[in-house]
Amino acid sequence: MKLVMLIALYFCADIEIILGQFIELKTSLSTQIMSIIWKGIFPAVTTKFTADGALDIAAFEKNIAAQIEAGVDGIILGGTLGESSVLTTDEKNMLTRRTIEITGDNIPVVLNIAEGATRDAVAIAAHATKLGARGLMLLPPMRYKSDHRETVQYFKDVAAATDLPIMIYNNPVDYKVEVTLDMFEELASCPNIQAVKESTRDVSNVTRMINRFGERFKILCGVDTLALESLLLGADGWVAGLVCAFPHETVAVYRLAKAGKIDEALAIYRWFLPLLELDIHPKLVQYIKLAESVVGLGTEHVRAPRLTLVGEERERIMSIITEAVKTRPNI
Repeated sequence: MKLVMLIALYFCADIEIILGQFIELKTSLSTQIMSIIWKGIFPAVTTKFTADGALDIAAFEKNIAAQIEAGVDGIILGGTLGESSVLTTDEKNMLTRRTIEITGDNIPVVLNIAEGATRDAVAIAAHATKLGARGLMLLPPMRYKSDHRETVQYFKDVAAATDLPIMIYNNPVDYKVEVTLDMFEELASCPNIQAVKESTRDVSNVTRMINRFGERFKILCGVDTLALESLLLGADGWVAGLVCAFPHETVAVYRLAKAGKIDEALAIYRWFLPLLELDIHPKLVQYIKLAESVVGLGTEHVRAPRLTLVGEERERIMSIITEAVKTRPNI
């Protein structure tokens, strides 16, 4: 009887060790899945439509493939450029799944959350893992100018609903709520709030964030016309817009800047600037889609209430794009 008990205890001990090792391995794998290197070029991609307003999957896939071929470091879906507000939930889910199928495990797919109600944002965050997203970009509440306490609580509630890494989108110019350094101080207690898309248009905010928090929050520039300046001040990456039409040039500016080849980066950036300025206009979607159509990476089609460009405005934007294409640097 004692021998039987000893044997049973031996095997139980082995089972406990094996179970412990399994749990440790599972936790390790989970940590790997729920991680993103917030660094490099993250295109905020456009959503492609046909002339009758349907999703143009072929054009969308072609653009995603071009981004990957150029060497981008992640893909962001459902932002302003993605015309998220005019997409159905089913369309967003389908685009997310298709992008993940194309990218595989090579680069992370990040889903943008821009909702008016906390419960809706929480639901999307909770569902994002099932879709296969590797991270989230999170705006403050839409259509309501939340104060300090409300903004922080909103971000914390969404972060608590998911294990996915989160990048806060700080854009007070367009969305009227500034995420201040004091707010980030409170958000530092949320381990999955890891990065900020810095779009305050105050380039010195990069230095303020680094001085206050060191490496706690990764910083990605969200304003195309301040990208090189932000990278030289220590930003970790660039959430880019004109990358949708000019992926190789965008990646080149980033890599040259981080390699310390400033003169080479600056030469491309000076050529690029007239195009990058298309990103800071209310019609950035139409402008960037026109550029995509010129270089063969998309179409001009948008969904109402947006309308495609006409007349003098279209001619003016087209002249900027065509002049840039004529003098395009050899990357």
